[in-house]
Amino acid sequence: MKIVVFTCSTGGGHNSCARYIASEFKKSGIFCDVKDYMELAGKRASKRAEKLYLSSTKGKGNIFKTVYKLGELYNKTGIKSPVYAFNKMVVKNLDNFLEENGYDLAIGTHVFPCMALTELKNKKDIKFINVATDYECIPFWNETNPDIFVIPSEKLTNRFIEKGINKDILLPIGIPVASSFLEAKGNIQLPNDKDIILLTSGSMGFGEMEECVKKILEKIDAYLVVVCGSNEALKEKLEKIDNKNLIVKGFINNINEYMNKASVIIAKPGGLTSTEITMMRKPFVLMMPIPGVENYNALFFESNGMGMRAKNPDEVVSVTQKILDDKTIQEEMINNQKKYINRNSAKDLVDYVLNKWYTNK
Repeated sequence: MKIVVFTCSTGGGHNSCARYIASEFKKSGIFCDVKDYMELAGKRASKRAEKLYLSSTKGKGNIFKTVYKLGELYNKTGIKSPVYAFNKMVVKNLDNFLEENGYDLAIGTHVFPCMALTELKNKKDIKFINVATDYECIPFWNETNPDIFVIPSEKLTNRFIEKGINKDILLPIGIPVASSFLEAKGNIQLPNDKDIILLTSGSMGFGEMEECVKKILEKIDAYLVVVCGSNEALKEKLEKIDNKNLIVKGFINNINEYMNKASVIIAKPGGLTSTEITMMRKPFVLMMPIPGVENYNALFFESNGMGMRAKNPDEVVSVTQKILDDKTIQEEMINNQKKYINRNSAKDLVDYVLNKWYTNK
């Protein structure tokens, strides 16, 4: 059996989820590739998509918020979207790619490839799976027609049905995170004479990070590890701060090791990042979401007692201190994370696929 997982360079979560899925299939001896879908739309399309996404999330993310709201409004019209029309133009290249590589199954961690796969499915017999990477049915998922739709939680089943998704194809096993992510080896060196706060802004370095860092260092006596992602400008600014409690990191590929060491984790509520944190069973501060789908993510984790939201830098400090001071709050968060977040999501997806479709190809 040969599988391809499609992603898009519009936020690190889609890419990480695709890699997690591929890793878990390979662990079971199944051939699995990861492909940036936008490359099928043209050599420059992937870079342009990433650049547009980064531009939309600058400042307080108001451009992203506006685009997301427009998507929600358009979805209500019941008319096929311009987004679908764009992806329809990629179908020929998509078909050639699948044929030339002999893939038996495609998986999409972003709505764009799933739209193109839907159009292709209208023309020929193919199998594909949608994987939602946020805790909400985002605009245009209802324009796709997968064989299986993996969603983040059973608690969201009705929400996806309300948005027009067939309940018979929903597979509420959670956002797939590879089992290897949980296998932190403890091979990083951090001081252990104080609490460790991990502050991560995701792959893009979004948010009022510098102000948060300064206020945490001023108010809380703990080590603060800040992961800046690909934001080199932020990293350079933070490295100029003279404080023995501050540890600055750029883009890293072992975030699980730092999560494992942390007493509390502060992060913007991306779907994948939030899932990683709660799979590690760590007290969680949901920091200033990008307007749009991250508001839904924050609502899901906060309303189910798995984290506490902070809407500005002052609240980041006060909420973090409250969690550090109260072991009961920490225990309640972790118990709710165990209740609602499946640690075996990627393995469950692999097992489902093998049981449903494995043909020894």
